[in-house]
Amino acid sequence: MIGGKKSGVLNGFLDRGARFEGTLTFEDTFRIDGVLKGKVVTKNELVIGDGAAIDAEIHVGRLSVSGNVRGIIYARERVEVHAGARLQAEIHTPSLLVEEGAVIQGPVQTGPQVGRAPGPPSDPAIPAVPPAKKG
Repeated sequence: MIGGKKSGVLNGFLDRGARFEGTLTFEDTFRIDGVLKGKVVTKNELVIGDGAAIDAEIHVGRLSVSGNVRGIIYARERVEVHAGARLQAEIHTPSLLVEEGAVIQGPVQTGPQVGRAPGPPSDPAIPAVPPAKKG
């Protein structure tokens, strides 16, 4: 549960002692308590448990962190960093909740238009740059 809002159905789990390297994509909610290195992509929720060690570029709807994360995080809705969590990451999200006892090292960008990774100029998260005037 993130922010008092009922989460989606848990449809995947990477348990302690398990290791995954590559790109992980999923629907609904996925929980990681093991080791992941690579990239995570979903429109929904990723839960990183207290035993997890993540080194990844993360693109999610919502993120809940209790473990260790290194990398870059893009969350379209919200990031929750729970007591005991350690993030060495660049964080982009419209909403950030950090509990006492959590550690964040790295730049943080929040606000209503934050949370989307840079993309092509047609991406609504990136303002259009008018062409330079010739003259």
